[in-house]
Amino acid sequence: MENQMINDRNLAMLTDFYEITMANGYLSNSMENTVAYFDMFFRKIPDNGGFVLMAGLHQLVDYLKNLKFEEEDIEYLRSLEFDEKFLDYLRNFEFSCDVWAVDEGTPIFPGEPIITVRGPLLQAQFIETMVLLCINYQSLIATKANRIVRAAEGRDVLEFGSRRAHSFDAAIYGGRAAYIGGCSATSNTLCGRHFGIPVSGTMAHSWVQMFDTELDAFTAYAKKYPDDCTLLVDTYHTIESGIPHAIEVFNKILVPGGHRPKAVRIDSGDITYLSKKARKMLDEAGFPDCKIVASNSLDEYIIRDMLMQGAAVDLFGVGERLITSSSSPVLGGVYKLCAIEKDGKIIPKIKLSDNVAKISTPDYKKVWRLFSRESGKAIADLITCHDEEIDDTKPLEIFDPDYTWKKKTITNFVARPLLKKIFENGKYIAKSPSIEDIRNYCCEQIDTMWEEVLRFENPHNYYVDLSQKLWDKKQQMIKNN
Repeated sequence: MENQMINDRNLAMLTDFYEITMANGYLSNSMENTVAYFDMFFRKIPDNGGFVLMAGLHQLVDYLKNLKFEEEDIEYLRSLEFDEKFLDYLRNFEFSCDVWAVDEGTPIFPGEPIITVRGPLLQAQFIETMVLLCINYQSLIATKANRIVRAAEGRDVLEFGSRRAHSFDAAIYGGRAAYIGGCSATSNTLCGRHFGIPVSGTMAHSWVQMFDTELDAFTAYAKKYPDDCTLLVDTYHTIESGIPHAIEVFNKILVPGGHRPKAVRIDSGDITYLSKKARKMLDEAGFPDCKIVASNSLDEYIIRDMLMQGAAVDLFGVGERLITSSSSPVLGGVYKLCAIEKDGKIIPKIKLSDNVAKISTPDYKKVWRLFSRESGKAIADLITCHDEEIDDTKPLEIFDPDYTWKKKTITNFVARPLLKKIFENGKYIAKSPSIEDIRNYCCEQIDTMWEEVLRFENPHNYYVDLSQKLWDKKQQMIKNN
């Protein structure tokens, strides 16, 4: 059902206005069919982390498969005084580009193409906004979720952020991205329905407040959900009333009916302290199998500190700081022209800048990940020209593209291409994996990263190198411009 969410709305006009003005300009200059190559990449990892997780590709695929202009779009653009030649072009628009992409769930790094688009200039340029919109946000949230999941050290993390998301779309697609990143469930019912993601949720404080007593509230809930009974115990006083009342209900309602409690949830106070006290009380009462859920403005750092301090927490519900990636709320992916075709020949293009970090890497390219055959760990990524192949049966010398004296010869490795062709002449030619397959693949790929790359603070700088041929081409173009 994933594509239904895109198809229900025509998003062709969800673009920056300059895409439309440039498209009109290309057409008026007879440049609309010039074959162009664009790369999407990013320059900085959020939270100063070691990597980003690729996500959002499925939504981009749905957009491209259904890209067309309705009469309402044409009329709106006519009101902005675009000429009829351009409006006719849009009315008959048919996407015909080739697209290559990195699989969702793959760790990705600054400077390397994660999406490459080849096709008529007007089309390839026009889709820029949606390429960035789909990939930037979900990759950001998947990355944040994975940091939080890793901090939880094997404990389940539930995505609880819908009410704090920056829009209803962000709540839905953020829940999807969080699941890819490793969260075990979402509280967003629509997200769960559309993407087949497990949903989880219990009660709010208002449930407890609506009854005459906390005990009455717990009793009513346990009777209604005896096999899925999680009680929120901090409405009044966690240790003095919440936990004792929960234990009383477990003994009076659940146990006689042959049921066991699922969990108690603590949403305020010193959760580390309260969880340890609650664990002791539950164990002594004969409920060591009753889990403790913690929520309330959590993130990877708070979770890590709680566990270091001995918190007796089994699950974490994480909301606003996950769904907004509040500590680092932007993945600054960009979409840059890297080449055009002229008379059947590929002509590299480069963007220069006084800011060295903003100088783009020219040409139509491939991206390779080099893995150690011995450990299975990723050694480095290598960007090459499109016509280069890597022979992984022979030693390979790689070098830092900025500090070229830093060289390394690698042996006993395997080279795997990261960019895979998913559209050919506008037709989708790949197979869309299930959300479970993406999530499992993500977990497997995280395991290929060295622990030093996974650190939250000062992670190891994973190398993204250029081949000698590509590096030479880039330097020559910088010199000539």
